[in-house]
Amino acid sequence: MKWLEAERLSVADLLDDLTDDEWQRETLCTGWTMQEMAAHLTTSTRTGWWDAIKGAVTSGFSFDRMGDRQARAIAARFTRSELIAQIRETAASPKRAPGAAPIDPLVDFLVHGQDIARPLGRSREMPLEPAQSALEHVLRSSFYGARKRFPNGELPALPVSDLLMIATGRVLSTTGDNTVGNSNMRSM
Repeated sequence: MKWLEAERLSVADLLDDLTDDEWQRETLCTGWTMQEMAAHLTTSTRTGWWDAIKGAVTSGFSFDRMGDRQARAIAARFTRSELIAQIRETAASPKRAPGAAPIDPLVDFLVHGQDIARPLGRSREMPLEPAQSALEHVLRSSFYGARKRFPNGELPALPVSDLLMIATGRVLSTTGDNTVGNSNMRSM
């Protein structure tokens, strides 16, 4: 999927462009720095069935806890440049985490790219066609919880990028600037 490859490379470029101070700042995913987010973004192509089963058991079958532990361990093991290189090396890989739909890695990179950019005040374009496809998938999937966020199936009149962020658990700012606030959905 060319969309996924382009998004992975774009997020790698964004991470590579961060200052040392920005690298240590928190993302929109509460408790995760840019380094932990980068570590998380390396996992979709590197997590096999055995890793998923072992991680689920040792995390009490909490997907969020498993993703958190995995990201923190990887962040502690690899340098900034190694993490970014891992994202670039697997940009064209079709491999995905066990149980993930083919479009889930694209959702991950579209949303987490915003989780990185927005708290830094950076503007990050979300390509319209990939974002629309990702939103359609998220709205149908039981994993992301979008049905609870849009119980009647009606979406507010917002840009598709904001709708995707809301559908995956981010909260729009009440200041009217359409920025998105923190989320506890780190491992998605």
